[in-house]
Amino acid sequence: MTFPKRLEDNPAFLNYKSEHGRILYGEDIFVGYRYYDKAKISPLFPFGHGLSYTTFSLASLEVKFGNGELDVSVKLTNTGETDGAEVVQVYVVSCELPVIQTVKELKGYRKVFLKAKESTSVNVKINGKYASSYWNERKDSWHQVPGDYQVLVGNSSQGTFLVGSFTIEKEAFWNGL
Repeated sequence: MTFPKRLEDNPAFLNYKSEHGRILYGEDIFVGYRYYDKAKISPLFPFGHGLSYTTFSLASLEVKFGNGELDVSVKLTNTGETDGAEVVQVYVVSCELPVIQTVKELKGYRKVFLKAKESTSVNVKINGKYASSYWNERKDSWHQVPGDYQVLVGNSSQGTFLVGSFTIEKEAFWNGL
């Protein structure tokens, strides 16, 4: 959940009430953190923001793409004096798409519990077509677009990210799960 600084910063601010019993959802794909990214608005608390009694650091990002799977690994360290939990979040920035697009999209995450000063390798596997497709209304199908994709790994939707990339070589269309 993203908390705005002001009510007017909310993506649904202009669409919050019904007109004759009908509610229009004008946000389209720009719900939550996607809106704040696109509008370049700094929220009070970004999506994924957590309060903890300890601190964490991320390092050593590795991004691999093969056999239709995106494999993201990172070293997570509890740098504080207290045991705690952190959520490692993996966002994907699409290549140039033929439709309006978000700045980035959350594609995977992993919650990890660590003792004070402990480190571990965190691995997040994401189906490649889920990481690199958008809904193509004209084709009534998911559309995997060839190109270079950026991978951002952090602990909330805003802040400092480790950056990697992968490439989709062939265009594909698909339906179903």
